[in-house]
Amino acid sequence: MKSVSLTAYPRTLSRRNGVRKLRTSGRVPAVIYGRQTQPQSLEVTITDLDHLIHHSASENILVDLVVKDDTRPSRLALVQEVQHHVLSGKVLHVDFHEVSETEKVTITVPVESTGEAVGVKSGGGVLEHVLFKVKVRALPKDLPELLTVDVSKLEIGQAIHIGDLAAPAGVEILGDKHITVLAVAAPVTEAEEAAATAAAATPGEVEVIKEKKDETGEGAAAPAKAGDKTTDKGAEKPADKGAEKKAEKKK
Repeated sequence: MKSVSLTAYPRTLSRRNGVRKLRTSGRVPAVIYGRQTQPQSLEVTITDLDHLIHHSASENILVDLVVKDDTRPSRLALVQEVQHHVLSGKVLHVDFHEVSETEKVTITVPVESTGEAVGVKSGGGVLEHVLFKVKVRALPKDLPELLTVDVSKLEIGQAIHIGDLAAPAGVEILGDKHITVLAVAAPVTEAEEAAATAAAATPGEVEVIKEKKDETGEGAAAPAKAGDKTTDKGAEKPADKGAEKKAEKKK
């Protein structure tokens, strides 16, 4: 991977208001860190950063970072992360990961296909891109920006796995060698397509919830109506004492 020169400046404003002023002045906050260095807050000109990102072939960018007033002439670093505004898409912050020219690093690179598969061209098959990125390990200068795979010889039912990928010189491709990267599938018939459409249109089953019964298995008792007689013995009216005395006199 070819490195690109980029100039950065030590950051003097770090609080929220300071960051706003920084972005208003045409710069964005950044930070550089590494295994053998302490994190350092920086700022980068927006125009330089936009030019760097838009002219890169992939998201992996290797830079020779020149920090103003630094004791070292330049620092080799990978653009680790770029934060964008959700709505405007403007760059908000950049992370640089400092690396050594003599130490291998691991990154994730995109996989792109080239050519037209035979199974697609003559058999009506469908090219399926299963794995879009793979991990590679190499020295910073040997890192590829992306991996290109020729699929022109693929027939229907054939696939290219991680173990089939051709690694550039000095690069090790990591991962399970049996994982599929690209494959050519048989064309979908009209009957299969119709069946899939019908299955998608079929409404799901609706669960019917029945009325809950009480513990004895009977339904809930209906509320008593006005005028109904009660069967509760405790609710019977007491006998009239005057009527009892009259009955005794008659005797």
